[in-house]
Amino acid sequence: MPAKYKPTEKIIDRATKKVSIKHYYVKSLSTEALFEMLNDDKTKPKHKQKIRNVIQSRGVRIVRKVPAAS
Repeated sequence: MPAKYKPTEKIIDRATKKVSIKHYYVKSLSTEALFEMLNDDKTKPKHKQKIRNVIQSRGVRIVRKVPAAS
């Protein structure tokens, strides 16, 4: 199963009572959004590794930079 960044949601149309399912797959995000999530402090290490795997599969190289101390 593909990696997710958020649990799946059931969206219920109130008029027709039809249920549609919304999936949040990491592979559907843009590369910029993936890097924002990767650099965010609130992202869990488990999800960061999933994001790194998707970025690597796209052929993008991750370069780590240490912030300069002043």
